[in-house]
Amino acid sequence: MEALLKQTCPLETYEVIVIDDGSKDKTGEIASGYPIRYYRKENGGPASARNMGVREAAAEIILFTDADCVVTGSWIEEMLRPFEDPEVSAVKGAYRTNQRQLTARFAQVEFEERFAMLRNAPSIDMIDTYAAAFRKAVFNSAGGFDESFPVANNEDTDLSYKLSAAGHKMVFNGSAIVYHLNHPASVRRYGSIKFQRGYWRMVVYKRYPDKMIKDTYTPQSLKIQILTLFGGVFLLALSALVHTALYASLLLFILFLLSTARFAAFAFKADKAIGILSPFFIALRASSIGLGVLYYFINGHRVKGRL
Repeated sequence: MEALLKQTCPLETYEVIVIDDGSKDKTGEIASGYPIRYYRKENGGPASARNMGVREAAAEIILFTDADCVVTGSWIEEMLRPFEDPEVSAVKGAYRTNQRQLTARFAQVEFEERFAMLRNAPSIDMIDTYAAAFRKAVFNSAGGFDESFPVANNEDTDLSYKLSAAGHKMVFNGSAIVYHLNHPASVRRYGSIKFQRGYWRMVVYKRYPDKMIKDTYTPQSLKIQILTLFGGVFLLALSALVHTALYASLLLFILFLLSTARFAAFAFKADKAIGILSPFFIALRASSIGLGVLYYFINGHRVKGRL
């Protein structure tokens, strides 16, 4: 909140709204020490909390950031800049982190790869809530975030795909930066997050199957890596019965390694250690997301009676 209240644009030109989604910590006590608007509600999930914030907001443009992010001093100014184009309906900013753990550094390079893709897109189809801006009228016309999402996972993807399908122009501004305090610092947590991403992305893909083929945010190499890794493991297991399956599995593993080369080269320029270790992390990512996808197909798409 201190970062939000120390922006390059005048304080009287914007308002800060905090929605307390039924927390059990000192959110309310801490928020009371700042010149912001604070609302507490019964716990209903992040989508309902964000929608409440929009209902209470007076401005025509709505900005979101997450509770584990610290915005830079020019963040609001940069998030608003693309709206000078009247055709722009939504804006996405960029993540950075100061974390030094290897897993967190890999996660940051992942984002950097995707940011490089987004910079080349005339219109994007992914607006993440850590640094998101919408014209309020457009946000409301789409119905806001789907409140049936019980957790903070892919509800922003769902809204983004909906806006994209409606033909709205959305853009990326890499100068609108927030620092994330919570990139996954351990292999276990990273794998868990990617497993959940795989599951919830399938929930969204069911609604927008064309995005499973291609969107502006997901590298096509990721899909190849999931298929070759799981195909290789399957054929390796099958080789106990069919000897020739061993050679096919080795071929798929080689193709998997080849598919990691471009990212490894990209990562090596930014962080030599991550470049060297990237095949391991990519294998972890592919296996975790793939298992999340399998979990979706095995268990259906109902979680806690919702969706």
